[in-house]
Amino acid sequence: MASKGINIAAVILALRIIALLTLVASVVVLLLDTYKLSDGEKTTFKDIFAYRYVISTASIVALYLILQLPLATYYAVTEKRLVRGKLLPHIDFYGDKLISLLLATGVGAGFAVTFELKKILPDAFDGFIALAELAGGAVGSDFIDLLQQERSKITGFLNMGYIAAGILLAGCVFMALVSVLSSINRTK
Repeated sequence: MASKGINIAAVILALRIIALLTLVASVVVLLLDTYKLSDGEKTTFKDIFAYRYVISTASIVALYLILQLPLATYYAVTEKRLVRGKLLPHIDFYGDKLISLLLATGVGAGFAVTFELKKILPDAFDGFIALAELAGGAVGSDFIDLLQQERSKITGFLNMGYIAAGILLAGCVFMALVSVLSSINRTK
């Protein structure tokens, strides 16, 4: 008995769902990523424009995927388009490509800003710590400990930015696969 082969529509649906989950996870990581300075001032993703852009791109793509899910589900189950004609295959084809590129810009922004800040801020704290150690008795050891704690907090905050961008990269890869498969599916 011959098998029908792989149902590309079902694979596309599964990849869309996985991509949506990764985007939501990335947004959650950035929303929860905060650090509080010793004076009580709190820093969040809102304070870094590129992180806002990462959340914006992930949210836009998630909305696109949510809108696509009912159509993709219907197509995967029935192997027929909900709207007959060439409109939906064209929307899938061009929309998936545009969305993949948009997501890639969010990934790039997330990694770039995290890389730059991680290069600058911990070094700045190290410089302050070295100056405080040179000052010796004029600056107490409590101040040096405080600077080291702040350095640790900022490093943790930026590491979470890397994690969020990495999760977003996974979502971008899944959307790129969806884009390729929608191209194949369009030619059928």
